[in-house]
Amino acid sequence: MDDEHTANQAAVGLLAKDELSDAPKPVLEPKSRTPEGFVVHDVIMIGAGPASLAAAVYTTREDIETVIYEKGVIGGMAATTDWIDNYPGFPDGISGLELSDNLRRQAERFGARIELADVTNIERGDKHIKIVTTDGDQYARAVLIATGSDYKKLDVPGELTYYARGVHYCATCDGAFYRDKKIVVVGGGNSAVQEALFLTRYVTHIDLLVRSKLRASDILIHQLEKNDKITVHIGTTTDEIIGNGKFVEKVIGTDTLKDKKVEFITDGVFVMVGLLPNTQFLKGTKLQLDGTGFIKTDKDLQTDIKGVFAAGDVRSGATMQIASAVGEGATAALRIREYLES
Repeated sequence: MDDEHTANQAAVGLLAKDELSDAPKPVLEPKSRTPEGFVVHDVIMIGAGPASLAAAVYTTREDIETVIYEKGVIGGMAATTDWIDNYPGFPDGISGLELSDNLRRQAERFGARIELADVTNIERGDKHIKIVTTDGDQYARAVLIATGSDYKKLDVPGELTYYARGVHYCATCDGAFYRDKKIVVVGGGNSAVQEALFLTRYVTHIDLLVRSKLRASDILIHQLEKNDKITVHIGTTTDEIIGNGKFVEKVIGTDTLKDKKVEFITDGVFVMVGLLPNTQFLKGTKLQLDGTGFIKTDKDLQTDIKGVFAAGDVRSGATMQIASAVGEGATAALRIREYLES
């Protein structure tokens, strides 16, 4: 029995080693066509961010033929994030570009195919889903929408120049870089106040610039008033972000109540004026969105269109974190498998 047990362990070890080999799996081929002769893919994923790349690892390992369409940067917002310190498994952190490239290579290794094209519409047919792209119409048995979202911008001088070098849009992602520093937070809604309160665990002082009035909940405003690390500047616009060529040094604004220019010396600027879901291409479809344009799903991440799923930052109720997007991608892949089997 001991020898048999040892032999079985060795066999399992060889299988595991073979399964984890760096040798890429051949790209999976479509298995069916429409009556008109068009190829029907098992699943088409829209957006090549962490959610869809993680989902593709799961689907392709199950021999579900998978094509991902991306119109911009593979990795989405994660790829444009300078450094990520809160993704599990990387104790020293990892650059957003490297993490995105790792996810891409892993998905491709198991047979996923990534195409660069813009999806402009989705139409549900009797048997298949038609995906309209700038490279022509495509057909699939199931679709995963994982187009993510983008941070609303101030569109002021210096914002783009100092992005990731003093200008940030995620306190959870980048707040720890400003330990014992002084920063500016821009915004007056729940998100801005919540992020400002969160950032007080790291920084020495925050100037909160509120363009018109505080729109946060009464509970958050009460917490804000009790926190002596935050100075609130009501009626203050953000006009320009100035730096030394490498890092941010100050913010120029306007005190609209006194009609005068104001200046804030700072080590960083956190812009918290909201998120825009990348769902413009869904306008005119029957897919249900919430009041701010995010996709509504049920508990299985399926939309109100049969066979169409959504995951990651584009989904209504998402937590807007890379780790949770990856988790939702894995969940969506398992639900897609169940849907295809049914």
